[in-house]
Parts: sequence; C-alpha cells; structure tokens
Amino acid sequence: MAKVAARQAGFARRQAAHEAARGNACGYLSEVLAGYRGVPLAGYMAMRTEIDPLPAMEEAAAHGPVGVPVIQGTGLPLRFSRWEPGCALRDGPFGAQVPEVDDWMEPEIVIVPLVAFSRTGGRLGYGGGFYDRTLERLRAHHATLAIGFAYAAQEADVLPLEPTDQPLDLIVTERGIITPD
Repeated sequence: MAKVAARQAGFARRQAAHEAARGNACGYLSEVLAGYRGVPLAGYMAMRTEIDPLPAMEEAAAHGPVGVPVIQGTGLPLRFSRWEPGCALRDGPFGAQVPEVDDWMEPEIVIVPLVAFSRTGGRLGYGGGFYDRTLERLRAHHATLAIGFAYAAQEADVLPLEPTDQPLDLIVTERGIITPD
C-alpha cells in the first residue's frame, strides 16, 4: 500500500511540473552526457507527463550509439534497440515508441524515467520492475551508470523501497544535478 500511495503522489507532482514546464528541460542532462561522449547509452521516448530526454539524446547520438528500451515481456529485463534522430518508429508495448527495425545494443549509461526519486538515489517507477531487472543484469556484466531524469517536483523525502530496487547513480532535473548521499 505504501508504494501505491507514493506512486499516486509522485504522478500528481509530475503532472503539475509537466504542465508548468516551459521549453527544453535537458540542459543539465546534456551537460552530464557531454562528459561521456561516445559511451553507449540508452534514453527513452517520453510518454504522457514524463520529462523528455530527446534533445540530449539527439546531441549524444552525434558522438556514439544511443538506444531506447524495448519491453520483451512481463517479468523480463528490457532490451535496447539502436535509435537515431529521425529514424522510423513504431508503437511498442504500452505505447512507447521504438525503432521500426530492432538493432540491439548494450548501454553503459541508462537514462531512467521515474515517478518519484529520493536524494539517496531511490527510485519509484511504474511498478513493473523492468528497469530494476535491467540494471541488475547490466551491472552484473559491466559498470553501468543509472541516471534518473525527472522534474525536481518529483522528489520525495522518503520512498518505500525493496531490496530488489536498483539505486540511481545520479539524478538530473531541470534545476540541477543531484549526487545521491
């Protein structure tokens, strides 16, 4: 029940922040990614009221591979298909846009959407566990930087977390960069 309530509160804060947002909120995300030029990364195609990383992904694609998540099925980790600005897209599961033709890649940096975050690197997602399973799998093979991207208003003092929840290494908002405690 605590996660349901925290998720509802996070969605409400995100909705309000999204409605108030003006223009490109990617300045700080672009700044962070500039320090990792050429490193394979995965972003996401924003849905509904998610903060949109597309401008930063477009910049990064000029220097190295960029992918977007493709859901393989319930209970499975995500896979990432190479994305380029202007590539043909199709509707994937849950309505997220994915490349028309899958060209699988493995990122070393993952820009993670979320519902709520804490300054300690906690993240509350949609409840499917896709990113937790994915980050656990990637981190078992190589160092993987998880960057939570959100509106500052999505911050929560405390989140109900479980041992399987993967921590964020950085949180980037339209107001700045947060290094978890």
